[in-house]
Amino acid sequence: MVIIEQEQLAGVPVLHVVKPEKRDERLPLIFFIHGFTSAKEHNLHFGYLLAEAGYRAVLPDALFHGERDEGLSERKLQLSFWDIVVRTITEIEEMKNDLVSRGLADRERIGLAGTSMGGIVTFGALAVYPWVRAAVALMGCPNYSAFFDEMIEEGKRRQIDIPLPPTLLALEKEKLARYDLSKQPEKLDGRPLFIWHGKADQVVPYAYTYEFYKQIKPLYEGNEDRLQFIADPHAGHKVTREAFLETVRWFREHV
Repeated sequence: MVIIEQEQLAGVPVLHVVKPEKRDERLPLIFFIHGFTSAKEHNLHFGYLLAEAGYRAVLPDALFHGERDEGLSERKLQLSFWDIVVRTITEIEEMKNDLVSRGLADRERIGLAGTSMGGIVTFGALAVYPWVRAAVALMGCPNYSAFFDEMIEEGKRRQIDIPLPPTLLALEKEKLARYDLSKQPEKLDGRPLFIWHGKADQVVPYAYTYEFYKQIKPLYEGNEDRLQFIADPHAGHKVTREAFLETVRWFREHV
């Protein structure tokens, strides 16, 4: 049995999932970040199994999503994508600090996972937060720079008006540099990382993730058990049950 509570952490609406008998204990903590246009409730199955395994699972709503929906048009939401990503990375630390200060989270045992946009957030957080002990990125992209360019080109193909001149676009791209894990893979520092991606993904390119895996694989020499990459040859932009179960197993082993 687990309890699911709606609350706010550092001003962010979350679902807080935990065993009732452990509600007020200091526990290992796992954040799970949802995808673009999704919401915290859509990943509740992850929260349930993580809580059953003894973790405190926290599923927040990202900016302009779920309870924070402000009715933006699809175009405005798309144009806000990278602002949402960076804001979420900032809020993860604020939520973590809230729980640690209240004695509800073990600061030495904190994990982070996410799907799609949440996977992108996960990679970015690894670049700036050494306190993330282990991570799972499902359908994410660590190469912020390349994906930024890909999104601009896709917008042009779809004839979406981008209200920024090239000089300002370059500045926006530059702001993302500190979160681009592909440019600073040493920031991983050997931390356990599980990556899952479908080869038929039409939303977040599989190639970026696979190239990153090949890039960081030598960094885990001697600690191969801390890095796992699963490429599903048939999956598109949807997490499979295998990936779901492997995520829970990964945290049980490493956090």
